[in-house]
Amino acid sequence: MRKNVLIISSSPRKGGNSDTLCDEFARGAKESNNHVEKFFLKDKTINYCTGCGLCVENNNTGCSQNDDMTEVLDKIINSDIIVLATPIYFYAMSAQMKTLIDRCCARYTQIKNKDFYFILTSADTEKTSLERAVESFRGFLDCLENVKEKHIIYATGVWKMGDVNKTDFPQQAYILGKSV
Repeated sequence: MRKNVLIISSSPRKGGNSDTLCDEFARGAKESNNHVEKFFLKDKTINYCTGCGLCVENNNTGCSQNDDMTEVLDKIINSDIIVLATPIYFYAMSAQMKTLIDRCCARYTQIKNKDFYFILTSADTEKTSLERAVESFRGFLDCLENVKEKHIIYATGVWKMGDVNKTDFPQQAYILGKSV
């Protein structure tokens, strides 16, 4: 069955390590005849949550802010598979990714029945150093209905642009994409 795959990259660098893994996941998913869309958070205008509470007052049907988050939430809600990719900075996800997650508050009750994949890249060589970010992703998923964490790529030891190409992580991402 053809699935809608949404890949959200919070990398600030096109062609960077996490972007490369996103592209390989996308290539595999496309080869398996899925509809794939990828975008960069850096290309979207997504403001911080202001805590105004309008989304709660409106039963999680919208937000008071007029930015690209409405479009992004529509894409998330209409996808079957969601890939969240982030470089790890100081043992945490990027600020862009955290902002996206915070802004999902406006319609989080509509994000359900989805499979999630996480791609994390880090200069640190220890997988355990990425666990804080993974726990933040899991906290987000805990608030959603009938979602599954399917797989995580812990791409450690990749700092400089292109380092990931000297590893088997691109092949892992491709195989995962092919399996959706």
